[in-house]
Amino acid sequence: MRSLLRTLERATLRDIALVCLADALVGASFGAISVSGGLPLWVPIALSVLVFAGGSQFAAVGVVLSGGGALAAVATGLVLNARLLPFGFTVADVLDGPLWRRLLGAQLLTDETAAFALRHNEPRRRRAAYWLCGIALYVVWNVSVLLGAVAGGLIGDTDAFGLDTAFPAVLLALVLPSLSDRRTRTAAVVGAVVAVAVTPYVPAGLPVLLALVGLLFAGRPEPGEAARRAAGERAGANEENEKNEEMEAVR
Repeated sequence: MRSLLRTLERATLRDIALVCLADALVGASFGAISVSGGLPLWVPIALSVLVFAGGSQFAAVGVVLSGGGALAAVATGLVLNARLLPFGFTVADVLDGPLWRRLLGAQLLTDETAAFALRHNEPRRRRAAYWLCGIALYVVWNVSVLLGAVAGGLIGDTDAFGLDTAFPAVLLALVLPSLSDRRTRTAAVVGAVVAVAVTPYVPAGLPVLLALVGLLFAGRPEPGEAARRAAGERAGANEENEKNEEMEAVR
């Protein structure tokens, strides 16, 4: 863990901490909603440990609390989690090593871990960002769900706290820095328009998948773009390493 902390710059560590704080609020909200809606305490806890996907957990619990069956809840969760398939291809390079490590890494794949990994082009930093964010989020999420579930009978109307807005706000904050790139901005805008347009007509979860149509409008990268990004990443890494060495020398 200490090696992961030393690999990443302070800005990334700060952002991971902020994401964990926001997800703690969302996790507590999920636990409280589940128990206050009538589900046993073990249900939200088991979902958090085994599924570890906030959107799918909310959707599955929503289906059950509205009278749906277990199969409908599972199908809804699978549809929502299907968005993680292209994420898995994108960050597959960070999941190296033996099979058990790759399985553990796959369990930690979320929107946030993929977003932090994609911030970096240098393999060592991509790997550190993914694992540090994933481990921290897994611990924080499960603890907060447990605390929220225990307090679920005391909160009452969880919507009055506005905790449901924390999750989309976190994802938006992660995406904004990437919108400086024209190709990414075009894909994001087209995807958002498609998702909003189809939301009233398709089941929950499908708008997110249909938003992938935006990738068709991103266009091809300009010649030398990848090389320029890699050079910028290396320069930033060298500068950060020099700062760390200076700090160690002072100590």
